[in-house]
Amino acid sequence: MPQSVSGGEMRKRQQPHIEGPPQPPGPPTPNPCCLCWCGCCKCLWNEDRVVPPRGMDSIEATEEPHPTLDELISWARSFEQMMRSDEGRSIFREFLRSEYSEENLLFWLACEELKRESNPMTIEEKARIIYEDYVSILSPKEVSLDSRVREGINMSMAEPHRLMYDDAQLQIYTLMHRDSFPRFLNSSVYQDLLETKRRSCLDT
Repeated sequence: MPQSVSGGEMRKRQQPHIEGPPQPPGPPTPNPCCLCWCGCCKCLWNEDRVVPPRGMDSIEATEEPHPTLDELISWARSFEQMMRSDEGRSIFREFLRSEYSEENLLFWLACEELKRESNPMTIEEKARIIYEDYVSILSPKEVSLDSRVREGINMSMAEPHRLMYDDAQLQIYTLMHRDSFPRFLNSSVYQDLLETKRRSCLDT
């Protein structure tokens, strides 16, 4: 998988890379999943929430993000809270880009977009794009997935469905939560913005 020396080394320090040969396609397996990752179907990540459509790789707001101080503080308390915020994801993406792991957030968002589709042809097309962009071992944006999850995806590619990436999405969400998020909160990206907002509040 082609990548720069510095980017590759940094990425491998934060993500164990597991890959195996592609598995033969077969019948898809049911894979129900709660959208909130905590197993609770009453939380804010249920299927009733309305999410505006977004392109596969286009998650940045049309304007520069300007979160309030209260919003910034709430992100530190809850990774889920930050991920629900367009501004939060945009700033988190900036941090992930500095760590050469931006593809994790892009993959997660692409899976969210796939879940909202209902047209079979669109589902098949987007499922294939996600596979080529983030699952294929030939892609420079490949995310780190274990062999069990990869096998399930390969089986589902025979008949793609909108929930086929649920296990992979959960794995990447957990990776960002446990690995990247704590570093984000200690990073200059977050801390500088937090300090700027605090000073702004004191001046008003």
